[in-house]
Amino acid sequence: MFVSIAVDAGSEGRAKELADLLGQYGFLKVQRGLWESVDVSPGMLTRLKRDVDRATDAFDRIRFFQFPMEGTLVLSSLREKKWRRMVARDATTPAEPAPEKPRPASVAARSHAAQKARAARARSAPVRKK
Repeated sequence: MFVSIAVDAGSEGRAKELADLLGQYGFLKVQRGLWESVDVSPGMLTRLKRDVDRATDAFDRIRFFQFPMEGTLVLSSLREKKWRRMVARDATTPAEPAPEKPRPASVAARSHAAQKARAARARSAPVRKK
């Protein structure tokens, strides 16, 4: 996929550190503070974001522009050490529903136990006449 990264570092030292990191991942500097690569795999992008997160502080701002082949543009930004994500879809491409996340076993167990407790209370509750 194509990825473009805009870097607004809080200091010159951090800018140099981020430039070195992006160079290690094969990104080319195309403008001041702008890096691009046309050969980025999803796994590589995940590792890069993790490494960028570790190399930055609250004064740095980073923005990833990812253009996959499925008609979407994904913008991920890091600002004040918080990641944000926005997905822009082509109006002619139908949106796919988000996959349902599996619940952790502990949540499922608590939910199951809560359902059993409600059922037991319903069985033992006195019948009220109107």
